[in-house]
Amino acid sequence: MTTSAKSTKTAQKKAAPADSAAGHPAAPGTGTPAALGFRMPAEWAPQTAVWLSWPHKYESWPGKFRPVPYLFSRIVTAISQREEVRINCAARLQARAAKLCAKAGADMARVTFYDHPTNDAWCRDHGPIFVKHTQTGEVALTDWAYNAWGDKYPPYDLDNEIPPSIGRALGLRRFEKNDMVLEGGSIDVNGEGLLLTSEQCLLNKNRNPHLTKEQIEQNLRDYLGVTQILWVGDGIVGDDTDGHIDDMTRFYKPDGFITCVEPATHDKNHAILAENLERLKSFRTPAGGKFDIVELPMPRPFGFQRQRVPASYANFLIINGAVLVPTFRQNKRDREACQIIASCFPDREVVPIDCYHLIWGLGTLHCISQQQPA
Repeated sequence: MTTSAKSTKTAQKKAAPADSAAGHPAAPGTGTPAALGFRMPAEWAPQTAVWLSWPHKYESWPGKFRPVPYLFSRIVTAISQREEVRINCAARLQARAAKLCAKAGADMARVTFYDHPTNDAWCRDHGPIFVKHTQTGEVALTDWAYNAWGDKYPPYDLDNEIPPSIGRALGLRRFEKNDMVLEGGSIDVNGEGLLLTSEQCLLNKNRNPHLTKEQIEQNLRDYLGVTQILWVGDGIVGDDTDGHIDDMTRFYKPDGFITCVEPATHDKNHAILAENLERLKSFRTPAGGKFDIVELPMPRPFGFQRQRVPASYANFLIINGAVLVPTFRQNKRDREACQIIASCFPDREVVPIDCYHLIWGLGTLHCISQQQPA
C-alpha cells in the first residue's frame, strides 16, 4: 500500500499487520516470560520494524525544536529503505508528519502511524521491550513502569500507555511488570544470556528504592530471559537519564563490546570511562574467556546554555542491513567513529545521521527508537 501526504496510513484504518497474533488477547501474560521460553534478542537479530514516537514537545529542545521533525523524517527515510517504521503519533499530528516523511523520500508503504498520543519522543525508554520465544518464534512485549528518568519531566502518563497500546494494536502478548521502573536505554543484551547495565541508573533511588540489587537482577532474568547481569559504574557527563548504557558501551557481538573512551585527561568523562573500561576488561564470557573490546573515542564536548550535552557515538541504532550512526558536525571525529563502528559490523552499511540538533534534547538515534524483532 502506498500512502501520500493527503492519505495518512493509520493503525485504525488498516488490517492487523502480518506479524500480529490474530485473536491473541493483549492482556498481561501469566507466568514470567523466561519461564515460558521468551528472551530479549540482540539488536542485530532480524527485525520486523523500528518504533518511533513523533516529536512534538518544544520543551525537550528549548529554542531548537524547529529542525527536529525534519530530522525525524530523514531517520524514517533511512530506516524505511530497509524495514518497516511504526510511529506513535497523535492523530492531529499525523498529516504533517506523513508529509515531512514523504518529502524526505521515505518509502511510505513501509511507514505506519498509530494514534498513540505521547508526552515526549523517547521511545527507547517509554516503549515496550520486545521478547521472542526461543522455540515458537512468538514475539511478545514486556511492559515496565516508566517515571521519566526519576520523575524529572512530568507528566508522563501518555508515555506509560505506549506499551499496552502497542500490544493492543499488534495483538501481542504483554507481560506487565509495573512494580519496577526500567528504561530500554539502560540495558543492552547479547541475545545469548548476557545483559549490560550501569549501577548509576538501575540502582538509583529515583527509580526503584524498594528493590535490592538482587531483586532487580532477578526481575531482569525473569522478564528478559537473561542469565547474567554485567554492571559498569557511572554514565557520561550531561546524561539526564543517570547513566544509560546506550551512551557508553554496547555489545557488537555476543562476546564483544564497543565502548566509549575519552582521551583528554582533563575531561570529566575521562575517569568515568576509564573505570568502566577496566570493568569490561575484568568480565569473562560464560565460557571463561575475555571479551573483545573496541574503543570508541568521544566527540569533542559541546553544550547549550551552559549545559553540556551527552553526545556519544555509542548511541547508534542497528537495523536490518545497516547501522545508523549519530554525527555531530565534527568531521574528523565523526569519520573516525563511523570507521570504527563499520569495523564492528562488516556486513552492514554504516549510515551517518547528522544529530547536531537532535542532541540538544539530550539523546539521539538509539534514544528515540525501539526495535521489534522478527
